[in-house]
Amino acid sequence: MTHLASKLTAARQVGIERAELAAMPPDGHVRLELATASLCGTDLHYFKQFSNAGFMLESPVTLGHEACAHVVDANGSTLADGQLVAVNPIIACGRCPACEAGQVNHCTAKRFPGSATTRPHMDGFFRERFDFPAACCHPVADDIDPDHLTFAEPLACAMHAVARSGVGSGRRVMVTGCGPMGLLTVIAANATGAEVTATDIRGEAVALARQVDAVAGYVAGGDDLGDLSGTFDAAIEASGAPQAFNQALDLVRKGGRVVILSNIQSSNTPIDLHRIMLKEIDVTGSMQFNEEFQQAVDLIVSGRVDFGRLIAARFGLSDTGKALELMAAGGAAGKILLKRDADR
Repeated sequence: MTHLASKLTAARQVGIERAELAAMPPDGHVRLELATASLCGTDLHYFKQFSNAGFMLESPVTLGHEACAHVVDANGSTLADGQLVAVNPIIACGRCPACEAGQVNHCTAKRFPGSATTRPHMDGFFRERFDFPAACCHPVADDIDPDHLTFAEPLACAMHAVARSGVGSGRRVMVTGCGPMGLLTVIAANATGAEVTATDIRGEAVALARQVDAVAGYVAGGDDLGDLSGTFDAAIEASGAPQAFNQALDLVRKGGRVVILSNIQSSNTPIDLHRIMLKEIDVTGSMQFNEEFQQAVDLIVSGRVDFGRLIAARFGLSDTGKALELMAAGGAAGKILLKRDADR
């Protein structure tokens, strides 16, 4: 039985094809039918450049690593046919020192769909059906909205960054960048009891941050942030802009911490490295997640957050290219979702 699949064949070129899976899923895998997928900044970089963070794609690939799906063949697993699951895209070996330490994000044999870091590349989730390890599938109740559940993977990344920042109740954190990752970081930091402020160059993105309970929001380049210099315990950089990283270095207090959640993009803008030394700032990276994936699923299932406020647009899989073009044009404040054409 064939199914519809999108395929990135070159920069800004997305084809739609009819694909076919093997008659049975591999051992340890289940067959899944897409419920909802969502676009990530990583997908955007591959779409625009056929590469991301220095990793060049070597062949066409189906993008997508944020998704939830329904089980259509449990293949002897403990999952049930028809069950809705959040899909953790990290396929870890479970045996290397990193895995044994609970750091699956640093697994030395990790495989990851829709990414140039895995060779040969694995097709991602922007397709109607796919096989994936049962161990990566986190079941939820049938009444959970799939459009909310697809946030599990990026929310887990945000939670990991917040954990790396060390903030919690009574601490002040600044989130620079109010794209989808920044907005989810606001949510994740709020969940710890921290007091969260956010900034972005786009007024509509800052307004969204206020809607998800940032105590204050500032438009960079428009609002005066001078009085905030040195007042935050931590800053989480979620935009990838060198200017925002410099802003984060200015806003944290002496002895504070800056966490890099989004890859800092190449630019002619110099980084204010002297601030790191003068203020004794800890600069910390944040790569994917570990146990935070289940924590993200739990937060979504709890219903404490209305993730619907973060949805900017929905497209059918046949329009994957149009969805990526909208994201590339900056025409959406919030998350862009993909659905099976029949489910739109």
